Amino acid sequence: MKNNINNTNNNTKLILLHPYIQKQGSSNRLWLLACFSLITVAFLLTLIYTRESTSTHTSTTVTSYAAVATNPPLSKTVIKALVHYASNSNNTDRMSYTDIKQISDVLRQCNSPCNFLVFGLTPETLLWKALNHNGRTVFIDENRYYAAYMEEKFPEIEAYDVQYTTKISELNELLGTVREQVHNECRPVQNLLFSDCKLGLNDLPNQLYELEWDVILVDGPRGYWPEGPGRMAAVFTAGVLARSKKGGNHKTHVFVHDFNREVEKVSSDEFLCKENLVKSKDLLGHFVLGKMDANSVQFCRNHTSSS
Repeated sequence: MKNNINNTNNNTKLILLHPYIQKQGSSNRLWLLACFSLITVAFLLTLIYTRESTSTHTSTTVTSYAAVATNPPLSKTVIKALVHYASNSNNTDRMSYTDIKQISDVLRQCNSPCNFLVFGLTPETLLWKALNHNGRTVFIDENRYYAAYMEEKFPEIEAYDVQYTTKISELNELLGTVREQVHNECRPVQNLLFSDCKLGLNDLPNQLYELEWDVILVDGPRGYWPEGPGRMAAVFTAGVLARSKKGGNHKTHVFVHDFNREVEKVSSDEFLCKENLVKSKDLLGHFVLGKMDANSVQFCRNHTSSS
């Protein structure tokens, strides 16, 4: 029996499975699963990115076409202006072609959106609005009824009325007052909303004092008889607004129409300054003013202020 047992033991083979073999097989399967997952994720990301890029490109293209479709070459404002001037071509108060072109050239080069302030509602009102098509054009006039009439007839016009308290006959007296108060109420750099300077317009809408004006045109109020308001206050205000800018373009173009008249010429020399005069042709004076330090007490470099 013992021998049979021994023989049986000799013929029996024992197979042992080492734990390492099991681990190696499991590890291989995990690697395969990880690789497959990475490939799947990469494919999904590529698909999503491609769809987003296509969608963005399509959206941009649609937006561009929409912008072209909603921005026709000739706006309603331009059409109204053309019709208006076609029916008023014989108006004796209109500007000359040379004067209009000077202002038009500056507006065309002004960065959009351009802020354009105009003193006076004139035969060129619709033209200024049309030329500054993508900007903001604000009109200031002495006649509240005419301002209301223009806004009612042309709703796209933004106009405000202002009460002038000056007289042409008081020109020299007013200039003297400004020189005396140049350190206080009549400073060249200030917020005119809080000023009591006799030549400073402080009753405009508050928002207008905060705007950074790129172009200012003084073509009002009336100034052709001694008791008329004259344009001293408009010129003074234009000079202060240009020098008091806090941001935007540091330079402001200021145009003064009827520059051949005494009030306009004297006021411009006093508050806009000869050193800032770029061009004077026909009836238009063109000045370019830079913003000044808040502590400045002189409008012009060659002026000596009295204390």
